[in-house]
Amino acid sequence: MQVTINESVLELVEGDITSQDTEAIVNAANESLLGGGGVDGAIHRAAGPELLALCRAIGGCPTGEACITQGYRLKAKHVIHTVGPVYRDGRHGEAVLLASAYRSSLDLASVHGVRSVAFPSISTGAYGYPIDQAARLALRVVIDYLGEHPEIELVRFVLFGQPAYNTYERALVEVLTA
Repeated sequence: MQVTINESVLELVEGDITSQDTEAIVNAANESLLGGGGVDGAIHRAAGPELLALCRAIGGCPTGEACITQGYRLKAKHVIHTVGPVYRDGRHGEAVLLASAYRSSLDLASVHGVRSVAFPSISTGAYGYPIDQAARLALRVVIDYLGEHPEIELVRFVLFGQPAYNTYERALVEVLTA
């Protein structure tokens, strides 16, 4: 599914974020930046040991913030590492932190001249954020950002599995018609 926001394109695809040909991919990282499971582990494996060495040197990233590195062996020139919140019950600032993770990633893309970015569904795996809530929030943040930042030409959400894709597709329709 694809929609145009001002001059920019927002698209949803099912697939593997490590194989995306965007200028940057976003890593749903943990605070240590040293890899882990899910998207984080897959990106580290695909990028190679140089990424881990650089992330060790960076020394971590707080929840809700982002940092940028080279992509090394990935198609993407850059990896934007962001740390989403662990979901507790939705009453401990999780939505604010998740929105900040997306916004911080987009801010870094803008500052570094990145015109195309691929996002995973941040915090919805091991961190337990309900995917329907996370999808609506993520899409709202991205749509608002693209409305004010035409320098980013493409934001692609790369979703793992048909159920995740379907959830984001429903959320996008809800956000656009709200």
